Amino acid sequence: MIKTSGLRKSFRSGRTTVDAVRGVDLDVGDGEIFGFLGPNGAGKTTTLRMLATLIRPDGGSALVAGVDLRQRPGEVRRRIGYVAQGGGTWDEVSAREELAYQARLYGTKPAEARKKADKAVQAFQLTDFADRQCRTYSGGQRRRVDIALGVIHEPQVVFLDEPTTGLDPQSRAHMWTEVRRLRDEGMTVFLTTHYLEEADALCDRVAIIDHGTVVAVDSPAELKRQVAGDVVTLELAGDTGPLARDLERQPYVRELERTGTGLRLVVDAGSTAMPQIMRRVDAADVRLAAIGLHRPSLDDVFLARTGRSLREDAK
Repeated sequence: MIKTSGLRKSFRSGRTTVDAVRGVDLDVGDGEIFGFLGPNGAGKTTTLRMLATLIRPDGGSALVAGVDLRQRPGEVRRRIGYVAQGGGTWDEVSAREELAYQARLYGTKPAEARKKADKAVQAFQLTDFADRQCRTYSGGQRRRVDIALGVIHEPQVVFLDEPTTGLDPQSRAHMWTEVRRLRDEGMTVFLTTHYLEEADALCDRVAIIDHGTVVAVDSPAELKRQVAGDVVTLELAGDTGPLARDLERQPYVRELERTGTGLRLVVDAGSTAMPQIMRRVDAADVRLAAIGLHRPSLDDVFLARTGRSLREDAK
């Protein structure tokens, strides 16, 4: 449904050229939820805006819904939906009015546009507020309307840019349900996010982008399997230097990273390494505030591929 090769985009900033996207290769299948994961400034939104024909690539090629992006951008627009991070609802009108108007923009006759709007109100559970002005909606309600507007014309692909940014946990969970429903109805969903839990819970496959380059593509489960070992986190007070140097010499420690609150270790087997780590901590002149053990996460995948934490970059 989406296939890119060497997609590139640069911007001028004063006398400096910034390479925002540096040769991105993607292959997104029909009917999957595909996540584009990376920190702010990694090139996620620039790539998405190119695929949605909002900005023109400087180089490379792309097919979107079977259409050449650079040769026939108008036809691509007819086959896709796009939901921007900032949203697009008008304060002075209702969701039902907006939905009917959006359908009209795609050439639908007035009576059919009203039917499409009514169908979207039901599908996205907007009935309780669909006839009030959008200025009265909560953030979660506005976001549901945004996505309904993006798919009112039944596109083959919908692009969602950070669809749950700023939402409370309940609204975020509801949004996940809506995204899965779109996939189940046969739509291909391409979403950008910097929420690790969102990518893990929603996406059939994930591409991790860093500094404009894709560093990994696979299912969340497979990406995590590629990071061998368990992760131990230590929250410590005091000088951690001697302890860190001591632990780095231990054969069961694969990797060690100093964090803002202590140490993060990748070990062969957490169950056997934990008692030995505790003994090393007891022998050192540091205070242990907390210790944790978990299987690798998408953040660990990002750390393994880039040398830094996605969680830290997202702050």
